[in-house]
Amino acid sequence: MDNQTVTEFILMGFTDIRWLQILLFFLLLCAYLLSLAGNLVIISITLVDHRLQTPMYFLLRNFSFLEIGVTSTTIPKVLFNLVSGTKSISVAGCFAQCLFYVIVGTTEFFLMAAISFDRYMAICKPLHYASIMNSQLCRQMVLGSWLLSSVYVISPFIIYFQLPLCGPYVIDHFFCDTVPLLKLACMDIQYLEILIFLLATGSIVGTFSITLFSYVNIISTVLHLPSATGRQKAFSTCSSHLTVVSLSYGSCIFLYVTPQGSSRMDLSKGVALFNNAVSPLLNPFIYSLRNKQVKDAVRDAFRRTMMLAKKPKL
Repeated sequence: MDNQTVTEFILMGFTDIRWLQILLFFLLLCAYLLSLAGNLVIISITLVDHRLQTPMYFLLRNFSFLEIGVTSTTIPKVLFNLVSGTKSISVAGCFAQCLFYVIVGTTEFFLMAAISFDRYMAICKPLHYASIMNSQLCRQMVLGSWLLSSVYVISPFIIYFQLPLCGPYVIDHFFCDTVPLLKLACMDIQYLEILIFLLATGSIVGTFSITLFSYVNIISTVLHLPSATGRQKAFSTCSSHLTVVSLSYGSCIFLYVTPQGSSRMDLSKGVALFNNAVSPLLNPFIYSLRNKQVKDAVRDAFRRTMMLAKKPKL
C-alpha cells in the first residue's frame, strides 16, 4: 500500500489489562518526574555553583540535558496512551519520535566518549589538562557530538522513511523504535537491516572502544600511584561515569547490536523501558550520591533556598 494512505500506527505497548495499565502509568509518571527533577538539578547546580565550573561538569550538564531529551521523546506519549486507553500514534509523530530518539541516543554515546577522554586527560596527563581541556574544546566536543550524530543518522533515515509500508500497521513496542518499525516494510529489507546493524555497531562499539581505551590507561595510571589516598580519589572520580557507561552500553548493545528474534521482543521491551525511564532516573543520583562536590553543591543550594524562603519580606 502507498504510504499516503497510512494515517496512524498502533503501538501494542505492554498489556491490555486496564488495572495494570493504570499501575504502570503511575510508576512511569513518578519515574519520569523524578528523572526530570534530578537532571534539572544537575544542570542548575553546574551552572550556578562556581566549584562546578570545570570541563567535567560542563560535559555532565550536557549529558543530563540529553537524558531529559531521551526520556521526554518517548515517555510522555506512553503516559498519554496508558491513561487514555488508546494505542495510536500518527505516522508523522512516529517517524519524528524515532528520528529524534536515535539522534539523541547516538549523541549520548559520543558525549560519553568525550567524558572518558576528559577523565583520561585529568588522571593520565594532569600537567596538560588545563591547557587542552579548555572551554573552547569542551564546546566543540558537545557541538561535534550533535553534528556527528545528526549526519550519522539522518542519511540512512531518509531511505528508511521512504520504504513502502504494509498493513496491519501494528508496532509491537511501546514507542516507535527502528527495529519494530522496520518490520512494517513490505519489501526485502535484508540489506537495510544489515546497514542499520553496521551503523548501530559503529556508533555503540566505536565510542565504547574510545571509552575502554581511556579507562584501561586510567586504571593503569591509578594503580601506579604511590599514595593509597590518591588511588581512592581517582577511582572515586571515575566510578560514577563507569557506572553510567555500563548501564547505557549494556542495554543498547542488547537492543541494537545482538541478533534480534521474535521470542526476545518482551525482553527487549523491558530493556528499552529501563533505557528510557530507569536509566535517566538513576544517572543524576549516581552522580550526586557518589560525588562529594555535587553533594556539597546541592546541600549549599538547598540551604540558600531555605534562607531566602525564611527571609522576611519588607
